[in-house]
Amino acid sequence: MKFLVIFGGSSFEHEISIVSAITLKDKIKKHSLEFLYVSPNREFYLIDKENMKSKYFASGEYKKAQKAEITKGGFKYQKGLLKKDYYVNFDVAINLIHGRDGEDGKIPGMLEFFGIKAITPNIEASVVSYNKLYTKMYAKEMGVDVIDYEVIDFPKTKFDFPIIIKPARLGSSIGVSVVRNQEEFDYAFDVAREFDDLILVEPFIEGINEYNLAGFLSSEGFVFSKVEKVNKKEYLDFEKKYMDFSRKETKLEEVDAEIEQKIKEAFEKIYNTTFKNALIRCDFFEKEGVVYLNEINPIPGSLANYLFDDFDEKLELLAKNVTLEKPINIDFAYINKIQMAKGK
Repeated sequence: MKFLVIFGGSSFEHEISIVSAITLKDKIKKHSLEFLYVSPNREFYLIDKENMKSKYFASGEYKKAQKAEITKGGFKYQKGLLKKDYYVNFDVAINLIHGRDGEDGKIPGMLEFFGIKAITPNIEASVVSYNKLYTKMYAKEMGVDVIDYEVIDFPKTKFDFPIIIKPARLGSSIGVSVVRNQEEFDYAFDVAREFDDLILVEPFIEGINEYNLAGFLSSEGFVFSKVEKVNKKEYLDFEKKYMDFSRKETKLEEVDAEIEQKIKEAFEKIYNTTFKNALIRCDFFEKEGVVYLNEINPIPGSLANYLFDDFDEKLELLAKNVTLEKPINIDFAYINKIQMAKGK
């Protein structure tokens, strides 16, 4: 199977997406990959596999690559003196743009509009996962517990210290701070506001356990990754979250069977049909046997490949289950009736 990996985007997580795509290039062995880079100013470039190196993008060399544009059913580019159209050959696209553009619904909407099969959250899924406030509201409606929270407009909260402050519409733990006094709160609030104007506060709960689970829904039912218990000092920060996902092996602690079952049940409720066509990772908290959803990662780093056994096989299984919107038959019967009525 041939995949088109779409990465980059106009996002604070632009560089993370590049690293994610490079990592995926090395992880996928059984399938062929094409790469489509979305530059910071939102231009499409076809990138040769041998140029999938961080320096190629940091140096700006990518600007010499072949430009492309989106079209019905895929992407095309022009070559030669006559500017002849060529079409990118692939079976299914993979939306690997983290943060804005990829996870906020822009790229998913374009792919959907142009009828391009893709492993991606759709627009609806992007809305409920990109905004942490909407995520909490959605989870509660689906019967999944969440940590108490508050939306703030200035550094004041109903919670006692310590607290966690986070931008509502940003991933990768960027702008997230653990705050233990008012002075830290004032500073952390300003940091968070640099990234977003919607700020959430949660109580920081000592001794809470954190787990990650990735998965998707296929024709065979839910396919789950291994459950990862996160070893952390306070919270899963940027360095831990993204500088480590390219590791070749993941040593996982044994997870209590009852807790694992609760996590999987919560995952199924969250995924539902809302996240169809997507491989997502949900991050959970657990305290005294109660499982809480922390956040939904609709496009996890390198698709959380390190949590799966035989990732190539799982990716193909998901790809074969990707569906497009059902066409709507427009027969103009209503308009014709109106015209006939007016003609009488």
